[in-house]
Formats: sequence, structure tokens, C-alpha cells
Amino acid sequence: MNTKIRYPEEPPKEPPKSILKELWGKMRPDSPIGLWLTHDPAIYQDEVSGNYYIYGTGAICQRSEDLIHWEKVGKVVENPPREASDWTGGKDIWAPDIVKVGEEYRLYCSNSTFGVQQSCIFLAVADSPEGPFVPRGIVLKTSDKLPVNAIDANIITDVETGEMYMIYGSFWGGCHALRLDRETGLAAEEGIGTCLARRPAWLSTGVEGPYMIYNPETGYYYLFVSYGSLKMDYQVRVGRSRSILGPFLDFHGRELTDTSDADNSVGLMQLCGYCWSDATSYMAPGHNSVLHDRDGSWYIVYHIREKNFVTKGEPSTMQIRKMYWTEEGWPVVSAEPYSGEVEQEIPREALQGRYERINLACSLPQGIQTSVPMKLKDSNDYYECCSIQGKWHYEDGRITITYGPHRETAFVTAVWDHERNQPTIALCGMSQDGVPFWAKRLGEIL
Repeated sequence: MNTKIRYPEEPPKEPPKSILKELWGKMRPDSPIGLWLTHDPAIYQDEVSGNYYIYGTGAICQRSEDLIHWEKVGKVVENPPREASDWTGGKDIWAPDIVKVGEEYRLYCSNSTFGVQQSCIFLAVADSPEGPFVPRGIVLKTSDKLPVNAIDANIITDVETGEMYMIYGSFWGGCHALRLDRETGLAAEEGIGTCLARRPAWLSTGVEGPYMIYNPETGYYYLFVSYGSLKMDYQVRVGRSRSILGPFLDFHGRELTDTSDADNSVGLMQLCGYCWSDATSYMAPGHNSVLHDRDGSWYIVYHIREKNFVTKGEPSTMQIRKMYWTEEGWPVVSAEPYSGEVEQEIPREALQGRYERINLACSLPQGIQTSVPMKLKDSNDYYECCSIQGKWHYEDGRITITYGPHRETAFVTAVWDHERNQPTIALCGMSQDGVPFWAKRLGEIL
């Protein structure tokens, strides 16, 4: 599919000189790399208007028609219900998540204060995705007498039974699933529900921000969780299961509830701190949500921070990236934030050249992964990455890289290089050992 780039109304003064200029789909060179001061973003596409919405901490709603340009709707829940704020001692609203049931929009909100288990999740309802949402009732309250923390709600429906569940949790006893009453939207069972993910005590029990999706193409439920601290080493990992109640297994078949994780490797990595060459270092991507668009595309949305390992807070920004699915049924994330790119045929000759590459590897501690040089040469399909030498093969939009006993497969996509302000070719894929990686082409595409 060869389509011409459609620039915004005010095109760049010097459009990129590249063969890809003839292939770029609806790329938007004016797209920002992120949306500042957006925390815990929950993505939603309204089936009525087709608009996209983001609901973030503070009960702040933002609206978009293209997932690139956003306008602020405003605060859609004025205050928590009195029962909630009396319980928690505060009026902060964190990490809302939305679901539509019939004609009713339901927003599940957290009310808590930092670092405690005296928390609560309440439900607020409206007849529009833009609110105002009116509190209906408390779904769950927790204290230090319970092994869980009632924040970070996410709602999912069982595709076979129609049962609704609230996925929630932060630190302490991990992330759980609680069954809901479909009619009222409130809890349909006593207690705290079923544990889906936990972390070892020596890793601060750090797991939160659970988000679950179902992929009808694979028949799996996918549980995305954020490991670590939102202030420094947040990272997004995923496991999958045939059931909402688990068990959720990672790439190597280990359960996300396995607390004997001696090397911090349970869960398939999706996002971690990263730095391209001569570019801004980013740390702590986390508290993600996922969108399955009406056109079939998948996106992951999350907040992230510029590198700043100091005691003062670093403001968060939101990023959106396209997400792709491997033949084995695992998600991998685009190497660059979304700029309107579409899936399209990339000519083989455009791939040849110099790249930089980042492995999204698990580490202990989990730090910022930096890029290394890489080359794809036409001569005998030669591959080089630092001292590694091997072969590459390109077919049907995917590249296979082999070296020694190792094999990697990646999607080849057109992206906007936000660091160099130009279009380029990017790879996003995974090794046979379950290590995701990114790479992007440097210089002008000949």
C-alpha cells in the first residue's frame, strides 16, 4: 500500500527528503511526543461520537479526534462521596477508569492518600463521557487490616459469561479481581476477590496499575501491570490467561503471582526506562491502559517521566504507542510514540543502513536501557550490532535477524523520529528468548 504523506494545515518549512515521503500515510509531523501533566491515563473510545477520551488522576478528562491533538474537557467528578473522604481522610481522586453499560457511563475512581492502605474505590455515573459524573456508591474500602489496597480500578467483562470484574490493587498483597453486579456496578461478592499478580517483599511488593484486555484473535486475556516505583523504576509487564481469574503466565510460563522471582524477570517486559542516542532519557513508564480501536489497531497509553533521579517530583507526561501482536500471541510496542502512522508496505531497500537499537531487558535493579549501534547491509543480508555479526531476512512486513544460536523477529513500520524530527523506519519485536527490542533507522532514507 503506497500512499502519500498528508501534512497538517501548516506543513514543516522543509519537508523530509526521503523515499518514505511517498509512503507515509497520514503521518502528522506536528504531533507532540507526549501530553504533559497527565498521570494514570485511561484511554476510551466513545461508541456514540467516535471521540477518544483520556481520564487521569485528578478526575481530569481530555478529548481527541485523532489520538494526537488533545483538548481539556475538565474535571468530571467534583469530589468523592462523603463516605469515601471520611474513610480516607482526603479528597484526592486517582486513576479513573470508564466503562459504558447500556446508556450509562460508569467511572470507577480511587480515593486515597499516598503510601497507605486506608483507601477506597467508588463509582460515579453520567449519561455522557464528558460528565459530570455523580457518585453512586462505594465499591471497595481497604485498611491495613486487609492485605490489599483499593486503588487503580480497571473494568473488564468476561466474553463468555458476561460477568463484569473490577481489577485493582497496589503494593502490599498485589492486584486482584473482584466480581461486580452488572446492574448496579457495585461489588457482587464479599471480600477482596482473587489475586492475579504479586511481587516479592524484597522488591517492595511493587506491583500496581493493573489493566486487562481480551484479544479475540488469540483468545487470551492479557494482564498488564506496573512493577516498581512510579518515581524511579516503573516498568510495564504482561502475562496472559484463558480466564479473567487467571492464572496469568508470562512468556516463560511463570505465574505473575510467583514471589520467588529471584532475578526480577517474571512478566514479559513491554516498557521500561530508555534513552536514544543524543536524546532525552526517559524513566518510569507505567500505569498503562490499552485501546483496541474500531479500525482494528491497538495502542498502549501510559505516563512516563524525563530522567531525574532526585527527591523532588518529576512531572509526568503521557505517551501513546501502537501495539502489534506476534505470531505467538504476545504484544510488542512501537519504537516511537504515535504520530498518525498507518501500516503499509516498506520497500526492502529502505531498510538498509545504520540504526540504533534498544533492548527492553529485565534487569536488577531495573534502570534505563540505552541504545547501541546496529547495521543492516544489503551485501549477503549482513547484520551487525556492536561485535555481533549475522544475517537478516525481510518478508511480508517483518524482519528476521539471526546470529549464532539466536533468532529475533520484528515488525517493520514507518514512524516519526521525534528525537531527530524526521520520518524513518523502525523495528519493534522480540527475541526467541522473550526479550523485546526497538530499533530505528538513522540518516536520510536513500
